[in-house]
Amino acid sequence: MFGASRDATPREIVVQLLARREYSRAELAQKLRQKAFESADIEECLDTVAEQGLQSDVRFAESFVRSRILRGQGVIRIKGELRQRGIHQDILSEALASVEASENVDWFELARETLARRFSSPGENPKERARRERFLAARGFDFEQIRYALSCL
Repeated sequence: MFGASRDATPREIVVQLLARREYSRAELAQKLRQKAFESADIEECLDTVAEQGLQSDVRFAESFVRSRILRGQGVIRIKGELRQRGIHQDILSEALASVEASENVDWFELARETLARRFSSPGENPKERARRERFLAARGFDFEQIRYALSCL
């Protein structure tokens, strides 16, 4: 897998993975555990690549937030997915704040744009309206953002 020989070192595997995209420390640890490396070797390797700047949970989180915003996902879903990937709350909050500031993210407008890409009207009846609400809720938008998006269609 990943073009590595059977006797590839943890570092070689990590470098090959990071050459493709950013990974969280927890994701890399999981991949190395799947290759049956010892926990001590995994931790040592991950400490080293982090010290060398090859891997950073902060950089991963910011990149992840940007990619999910481009997909039209809301803050609730983004936070949940980052937690699943082993990103701690403080890094998660810092990454969200950083991207919100640098990209001028307006979650209400993002909810509106996401809804408008999928639906042309707020719904003719309560059943259709509920379908649109569920769509945005599944995307990670909160009640106020959903209400705003529906009011704009």
